[in-house]
Amino acid sequence: MDYRAGRCRRCPGPAGRALSQAPPQRRRPRALRAQTKWRRRRSLGTAQGRSWPLCAPSRDRLSRLAAPHRRAMAAPAVPGYSPGFKKPPAMLRLKRKRLRRSETVASASPPCGAAPRAPSMPARRNPFSSLENAPRAAANPKQPQRARLPPPLTEESPSAVPFWQLLEPVCEDKPVPRSEPSDRTDDFALTNDFHLPVAVPEVPSSPRHEFPADWSIKTRLLFMSSQPFTWTEHLKAQEEAQGFAQHCRTTETNLPQSIEEPKLSMELRCAFQQSLVYWLHPSLPWLQMFPRIGADRKIAGKANPWSQDEALQQVLMSEWSVSFTSLYNLLRAKLCPYFYVCTYQFTVLFRAAGLAGSDVITAVISPTTRGLREAMRSEGIEFSLPLVEERRTRKQKNSNVNLETEADNSLEVSNSTEDGEEPAPSDDDDDAEASFSWLEEMGVQDKVKKPDALSIKLHKEKHEVHVDHKPESLALVKGTNTFTLLNFLINCKSLVAAAGPQAGLPPTLLSPVAFRGGTMQTLKARSINAKARVQLAYKDISSLEIVGPVMPHALHSLTMLLRSAQRGAFSAVLYTHEPTAVFNTNLDNASSALNKESIHKDLSACGLHPKTLDQLSQCPTLGKYSIRFLEMKDYAYTWKS
Repeated sequence: MDYRAGRCRRCPGPAGRALSQAPPQRRRPRALRAQTKWRRRRSLGTAQGRSWPLCAPSRDRLSRLAAPHRRAMAAPAVPGYSPGFKKPPAMLRLKRKRLRRSETVASASPPCGAAPRAPSMPARRNPFSSLENAPRAAANPKQPQRARLPPPLTEESPSAVPFWQLLEPVCEDKPVPRSEPSDRTDDFALTNDFHLPVAVPEVPSSPRHEFPADWSIKTRLLFMSSQPFTWTEHLKAQEEAQGFAQHCRTTETNLPQSIEEPKLSMELRCAFQQSLVYWLHPSLPWLQMFPRIGADRKIAGKANPWSQDEALQQVLMSEWSVSFTSLYNLLRAKLCPYFYVCTYQFTVLFRAAGLAGSDVITAVISPTTRGLREAMRSEGIEFSLPLVEERRTRKQKNSNVNLETEADNSLEVSNSTEDGEEPAPSDDDDDAEASFSWLEEMGVQDKVKKPDALSIKLHKEKHEVHVDHKPESLALVKGTNTFTLLNFLINCKSLVAAAGPQAGLPPTLLSPVAFRGGTMQTLKARSINAKARVQLAYKDISSLEIVGPVMPHALHSLTMLLRSAQRGAFSAVLYTHEPTAVFNTNLDNASSALNKESIHKDLSACGLHPKTLDQLSQCPTLGKYSIRFLEMKDYAYTWKS
């Protein structure tokens, strides 16, 4: 309405309609459109300092048409609710957000004349309300709830998380998976995947004062203890020099059972430096010489001037042959307990007489191939495949048991058994392959193509071919055949790669004692202090990391030092070079009754501690596996393989 003329702005007519006149006959626009237009004009009039009232009929009509929309936009009576359509920023934020599954918004009632919604359709939310001031629907017990995470570990449920996975900052509050309570608590009882079955390695039923000999090469050791490892840090020049001297002079270090102040014990620190020393050939500082199997990616791109220079390759191989012969002579003289020959395809372990339950020199090779075994046979090297023969013997025993069972059930076979005739397994397949006389009897010997001798030989050796490049292909050489193996390896052309990143590079020789052409190297040690989560609290745990080719004597020496320094309580995770794990296989005809005194007398100058020598002289018991986890509690060992 024009305030000055007394006219209503909503009434039609060229001159307008008086405030007291009746409402117009023509139908008005829809309520939402009229309400929007009225707000826009009202805001314009307010900005110009004027007021735009409506006549009574117009106000009644607008209120009557806009009532359903006001009821739809109005929220139910919920305390603290206020519509948010007056705040455009809140409406824009609402469009960018999505409702959570656990939250529902009250449905708006449809306007008058609209078709009713089906009960199965989702409720329509109010577009003018924000998530903060929207009313929450009542809790529906039939509504599916989100999966809840398992609660953290309590005191009744033991913590089964491996301790090396617990090294994390205190600020990270990661959920700890819940483990089922069990009678036995161990560090490998739980993994991140709850659905896959996990084969838990066996643990000795009772702790022992010594762990079995592990002839595999470790690439990394991680020791952990509640006591700090500060005594391994910042060795003085005098302590480092004394440790090297003790190693070269094979000085024995006998420590007490417990050391009160390990950091102040010079004897302990010197012995620690002594246990880190090993000997290597060839030594190329810019190349990682161990491991060699699968090391092409690490060596690729490094300088190798010998790859295209045959004269340089001959010089390297000549020096390597001298070092290899020197090591074997030390081994035969019982001045070296053992050494490794690491090629790009296989690894050879030479052991002196008296070690691993054998009274002669032994050499084990793994993995092997049919070509390598044929070449060794052609050179007159006698060897055996212990794992293949063990499997064959087991299979034969099972067949004998089956035959005896059938004999008991058969009357004729039982009578023959009483007469002393034992059923033997038949070799029909071999007879059929070796003889073709039955073809001549049928008269078709010229029509059937006979397999050649090579095919027959390959078929007979199919069991050996199937184990190529596998741990079961382990070859064992004994006695004087090891000297023939030495000459074979020196003259074998396939010992060195002909192409690739390792082309022309001689194999790596690893030894615990000095030899001609060998270079003294030390394992890398580093101590770390961290926080580990134990149940619901964090605990200070110290760790010591050893990186490098850790040989069996070094592992035993380090555990003897930690036994005294850490007061008989520590844990260790051992990372094994997998191709060498099979070296723990028990040898054929190995004798566990060797005289310990004679072994100490013969190998007294081999450079090993007497306790280490006692351990390595025992027969291997781990089989194709190696120790993965080692723990000491109250000066007693438990381990897992």
